[in-house]
Amino acid sequence: MHISTDEVQGKEHVAIMRIQGDVDASNFQRVITRAKQAQGRGTRALLIDLSEVSHMASSGLLALHSVALLLRGEAPPDPEAGWGALRSIGRDQEAGLQHQVKLLNPQPHVKRVLEMAGFDRFFQIFTDQEAAIASF
Repeated sequence: MHISTDEVQGKEHVAIMRIQGDVDASNFQRVITRAKQAQGRGTRALLIDLSEVSHMASSGLLALHSVALLLRGEAPPDPEAGWGALRSIGRDQEAGLQHQVKLLNPQPHVKRVLEMAGFDRFFQIFTDQEAAIASF
């Protein structure tokens, strides 16, 4: 997996995290680490480009949830907590869309995974980068 980050100025400063490759148990922590680094540089709006992610495991879903919590200023769940970490995702989904992290261009398989997990009720998902940036 490769992760790059660009920064753009819309109505507000937006970081775009581009992920290439599968997101699974072997590398999901790297997504969280990169989000922590962006947050440390002052990022408050993050667009995650999933256009080059062909597979996302449940650990990838945990990474996306953890990134959203980080950008809200909350501590992410301990990934070693197993089902407890996954249950925290469900609780946050019930609260509705969050606004600090948005997703861009998930491939069809990844989009189905996001929808089956209910992440389309937690993250706004865009197919147009300019529209995504303008939405922050």
